[in-house]
Amino acid sequence: MDEAMRRIEEFVLSGEPHVVVTADSSGLYLAQQDSDLRGIYVSADLVTPDSEGVLWAAKRAGKALPERVSGVDLVDRICARSAELGWRVYFLGAAPGVADEAARALMLRHPGCQIVGSHDGYFSEGAEDSVVREIAEAKPDVLLVAMGIPRQEKFISATRDRIRAGVAMGVGGSFDVYAGRTKRAPLWVQRAHLEWLWRTVGNPRKLKKAMTLPKFAWRVLRSKP
Repeated sequence: MDEAMRRIEEFVLSGEPHVVVTADSSGLYLAQQDSDLRGIYVSADLVTPDSEGVLWAAKRAGKALPERVSGVDLVDRICARSAELGWRVYFLGAAPGVADEAARALMLRHPGCQIVGSHDGYFSEGAEDSVVREIAEAKPDVLLVAMGIPRQEKFISATRDRIRAGVAMGVGGSFDVYAGRTKRAPLWVQRAHLEWLWRTVGNPRKLKKAMTLPKFAWRVLRSKP
């Protein structure tokens, strides 16, 4: 986590656009079927391991990683740095009202946090240009996009050179957590590596995503260590 935040700070200071991917097991599995998503993962400036399954797969491949670096935790860290350093942060995604609620909660949690705008993720393809203009005019240092995989990654890739945020990162359901719409798993569940099960039980709509996990595990087991 500390290394990821150091890299993110370097990206913000550079003044150039960078893409950060928080990769979980389902995202990596989908990237094997979707060449565009795979290309985004391969070309990203930073990829973090956002699930216990990714840590397991990396260890099996002989490239063990020290810890999970999740999108929901990075959102909190980035807002804390915003309060300290004045980073301009924009929230895009989730259902109407959720990004606003998450922004208010995080500004209370980190007084001085500079969240300079928010917009829900329920916009049509025809409205995308106006949304991009709105974000670009806010001049964010960090753009956090919560629209689910692969839509968030493809949006970031397609708009990075128009928005030109120092960091653009997909954060999945993070806004729902900070808005209080979704309860995060207790620490003991996280430590037992069962957060995916907690999320699925709490939100049956995630069952389709959960069904990719055994497929991911099977592909890892079939690959050469």
